[in-house]
Amino acid sequence: MTDYSKLLNKNVQKLKPSGIRKFFDLLEGMEDAISLGVGEPDFVTPWHIRDAGIHSLEKGYTKYTGNAGLTRLREEISKYLKRRFNLTYNPQGEIIVTVGGSEALDLAIRALVNPGDEVIIPVPCFVCYGPITELTGGTPVYVETKVENEFRITADELRAAITPRTKLLVLPYPNNPTGGIMEQKDLEAIAEVLRDTDIMVLSDEIYAELTYGQEHVSIASIPGMAERTIVVNGFSKSHAMTGWRMGYVCGPKPVIQQMLKIHQYAIMSAPTTSQYAAIEAMANGDCDVQRMRREYDFRRRFMLEGLRSLGLECFEPRGAFYMFPSIRQTGLSSEEFCEQFLVEQRVAVIPGTAFSPNGEGFVRMCYASSLENLRTALERLDVFLQKFR
Repeated sequence: MTDYSKLLNKNVQKLKPSGIRKFFDLLEGMEDAISLGVGEPDFVTPWHIRDAGIHSLEKGYTKYTGNAGLTRLREEISKYLKRRFNLTYNPQGEIIVTVGGSEALDLAIRALVNPGDEVIIPVPCFVCYGPITELTGGTPVYVETKVENEFRITADELRAAITPRTKLLVLPYPNNPTGGIMEQKDLEAIAEVLRDTDIMVLSDEIYAELTYGQEHVSIASIPGMAERTIVVNGFSKSHAMTGWRMGYVCGPKPVIQQMLKIHQYAIMSAPTTSQYAAIEAMANGDCDVQRMRREYDFRRRFMLEGLRSLGLECFEPRGAFYMFPSIRQTGLSSEEFCEQFLVEQRVAVIPGTAFSPNGEGFVRMCYASSLENLRTALERLDVFLQKFR
């Protein structure tokens, strides 16, 4: 009998499955269930963007594009980043169009990290950074952020985590799952720590358009940081284009050139139809982003008030579209809470431990759902919490 454990890649075998998927599997087949688990806009991609994709098909634009993506799209991305975040990138050599932001993150880590290199990752955070680092032979170094700091990584915490083997700092802000952000003063303090080092920064800015009460600031806009920063962004969250699988990565030309080689061999090019839709999103989609952001902000305030009225402690998230309330008062672990809440009240939320061990005592609730669903979920949560009062 074949022993597949001897055939399969050892690093892959060591990886744990995503803690998020378990609750999607439990949700399957449940009638009358509400999911606040998936991090996906409930909006449909705006019509003018869909129409651009349809038009490209009608015109027969179905061939491969250049490896880095359509020139027009890279030009529009460059204009957009300058317009919205004061970032300057040359469409020729400093931008790659990728299959979602996820591919961009993978390219960046694989291009930079050698076996034995350390990657500093603030947690809780999106689940992919550590596993990709491990697949390269690198070592994730997790820095546990704190609710009293609104889950920001501080300059002192970063300084304490740096060793001679540190290659890369991941900055996952605005943050999934916490909704935390980094303000300019926070980023300036981080930049000061890094200034005399050779440490690169991977800034995952997929939620950059979803901040509330303040504009997003990219660490690449801090003086001296563009040359050591890789910026990842995309269309999924800002333009409600998750299924189109469109992202992009920007950075110094010498780094981007190496990332492009990996992209060439692994992917070839991003989907052509999606690229034509993305051109329209970049050129004429700012109003769509503003409209959806206003709606998310309304839902954010509605959920925050609702959770606090039920007696759950929850700091005010200032980015993305997630609540990260504490459920410690129930005496349940995060996983027990989510399992019981799903079985008893038919509402799916995600345990904080799916995003790191220091997520214990918290759950993630996505408010990118209809107001009706959010209201019903809060009503069911009130019933669920009765037994702990």
